[in-house]
Amino acid sequence: SRLLLAARGWGRLGAMSRYSTEQRGRPNSPDYRLYFKNADGKYISPFHDIPLFVGSKEDKEIPAKRSKTTGSEVLFNMIVEVPRWTNAKMEIATEEPLNPIKHDIKKGKLRYVANIFPHKGYIWNYGALPQTWEDPNHTDKITGCCGDNDPIDVCEIGSKIRSSGEIVQVKVLGVLALVDEGETDWKIIAISADDPEAQEIHGKYFYIDDVKKHKPGYLEATLDWFQLYKVPDGKPENHFAFNGEFKDKDFAVEIIKSTHEHWKALLHKKVDGGTIKCTNVLVSGSPFCCSEEDARSIVQSVRIF
Repeated sequence: SRLLLAARGWGRLGAMSRYSTEQRGRPNSPDYRLYFKNADGKYISPFHDIPLFVGSKEDKEIPAKRSKTTGSEVLFNMIVEVPRWTNAKMEIATEEPLNPIKHDIKKGKLRYVANIFPHKGYIWNYGALPQTWEDPNHTDKITGCCGDNDPIDVCEIGSKIRSSGEIVQVKVLGVLALVDEGETDWKIIAISADDPEAQEIHGKYFYIDDVKKHKPGYLEATLDWFQLYKVPDGKPENHFAFNGEFKDKDFAVEIIKSTHEHWKALLHKKVDGGTIKCTNVLVSGSPFCCSEEDARSIVQSVRIF
């Protein structure tokens, strides 16, 4: 097979015009990888080199809660891993240099989520926030469980079906606290800032209540999906903190800020990340920062079948 290139300019807000993706290997195979480049054509890590906060530099803090003075919305970059209605479990490869998106494998087999009636595959565009990390060595004071060792997950509920590798600027609406096999696995609920319904969800603090109003049944379906999606694989139902209550926007932003701090400690070698690969190109002061040439060598060393 051959190298497949995909340089795309998605989104009215221009998020994807700053990034492109490059496929190596065959889709739906263990060797498939989706690498990322920035606008300068440099290979980068989507996990580490794409800023968390829209319009920020790599080391800029998220604005403090209710710090807005211009009335503009606080937006975050989301990396889409799994498009809505699809079943392949695609994920950021946290244990590989430059962290491409790959197809998750368990016991030598590609993983797919089952269709949980009446749902088809993932019921949102599913992905992660860059520059966040749920530290497995940190016990969450709220849930009493450690982190799941991944970037924080995002369920994007807009009307458009996105593509794997797309970078979407999202408005955070709330969060669900899933406890998955004894680990805290936060699920951020968000909507693309350019979605027609984004402006309809405008409550000052309780965006999650507007979701119930404008997308009736969606939050209930989300809770049902996360509770049951592993049952077809012979596993028990998942559980939730707060009895499955969705917490509001401000609560969600505080969780994001916390996971961002854990990520910064990881990238500056203040904590042991174990098998997590912290190779990056743009994070100032990180001992894991590599040159453009080194990044290119990492990608070119990946076999193409």
